[in-house]
Amino acid sequence: MAYERKEISIEKIREQEAVCAEIRKLICVGEKPPLAMVDTYGCQQNEADSEKIRGYLAEMGCGFTQDEFEADIIVVNTCAVREHAEMRVLGNVGQLNHSKKAKPNQIVAVCGCMVQQEHMAEKIKRSYPVVDLVFGPHDLWHFPELLLRVLTKKKRVYATERCDGYVIEGMPQRRDGTVKAWLSIMYGCNNFCTYCIVPYVRGRERSRLPEEIVAEARELVAAGYKDITLLGQNVNSYGKDLDCEVDFADLIEMINEIEGEFLIRFMTSHPKDATEKLFKTMARCEKCAHQLHLPVQSGNNRVLDAMNRNYTAEKYLKKVEIARSYMPDLVITTDIIVGFPGETDEEFEDTVKLCDTVRYDAMFTFIYSKRVGTPAAKMPDAATREQKQVRFDKLLSAANKVSAEKHAEYEGKTVRVLVDGTTGKEEYNLSSRTNGGRLVHLHGDESLIGKFIDVKISSSNTWALYGEPVKE
Repeated sequence: MAYERKEISIEKIREQEAVCAEIRKLICVGEKPPLAMVDTYGCQQNEADSEKIRGYLAEMGCGFTQDEFEADIIVVNTCAVREHAEMRVLGNVGQLNHSKKAKPNQIVAVCGCMVQQEHMAEKIKRSYPVVDLVFGPHDLWHFPELLLRVLTKKKRVYATERCDGYVIEGMPQRRDGTVKAWLSIMYGCNNFCTYCIVPYVRGRERSRLPEEIVAEARELVAAGYKDITLLGQNVNSYGKDLDCEVDFADLIEMINEIEGEFLIRFMTSHPKDATEKLFKTMARCEKCAHQLHLPVQSGNNRVLDAMNRNYTAEKYLKKVEIARSYMPDLVITTDIIVGFPGETDEEFEDTVKLCDTVRYDAMFTFIYSKRVGTPAAKMPDAATREQKQVRFDKLLSAANKVSAEKHAEYEGKTVRVLVDGTTGKEEYNLSSRTNGGRLVHLHGDESLIGKFIDVKISSSNTWALYGEPVKE
């Protein structure tokens, strides 16, 4: 789909930083800095957006808290992919009446994909007077300007511009953590799967320039980050909208050439665009994790066609076969929608058969959630919620069984992991990940966080591995 590529200039971002300085003068009036709380729902791209929101808030002079009763500014960054996420957001936003009653000058902002939908923005405007500011993903870049209007005009502000989206460089970021980092390489989506609201709220695909991405990756490595995840709604489409000859596989190779010890991960891959070149590059680049999240959504060809996925079950299985031929140790995960409109029990069984063939290391399964404005929302659907739940439970049970079996195969083996944090538990106090992204709990000193170490796996369950560091 053709569209005019729009870029927000660095000068406009500098103007927003000047607005941050103006806000700082307004809100930093006591001995203690004002506190901000950013509550994030949804995907990793939302997490990356929240890092930019925190970047702006830090420039305004804010400290941070996760206690709504302490916060002077609350920003709720929302998700629109499923109804359950929206209901959680609305319930939690409604509860902010209590903190705002205790702190009348508290400012509440709701942003993200959910409010980019016109009917949801209107619902908040009509039914949630606690909310002072609403802005969608396309308006995040001038969040300081919007907040200043709330502070000075004392009126509610709504900014949910409908557009194909922008490419923006130079926004301040405050990252959450010191070991793992999100690195957005592109924004938006052109696929228009019939069940998905993302293209309508995130806009068209827009790739960042490769030199900008590599420069940011180099900064992350220099800052000590060891696990860098490249983000996009469909990373395999990277570069198609640019005038340069760099595709996603080329980008991985460019980042792999950066000196230092770190891992490259990415999500999400669309099966229709996952190429043999990508798999060969993953196998060749020593810093690229052998981990592939490849959402299949269904194993039935009629359903896949109704979803507008643009591949068949047979083509999907062939890509899995090719990927594993280059990387025998590849960890593959997937997303599956159960109960898509019109799906029969027989068609669902095709999904079960595909999963039996692939034997995923982990599956993220969801019962279909109707999204207003998508083609699937108008499709007839004879199956009841109870019937869909039976299918869901069957698939979940099968997925957990395979995951437990795959984890059991690690027992007695020594694996290389990156220690990335603490668990809050005494026996296995540290968490880590293998190259393939498997969660490993272990016991050790917190000085190991941020280091690659060898761990001998002693036990496992459906969700994790357990082990001890190998003494050098």
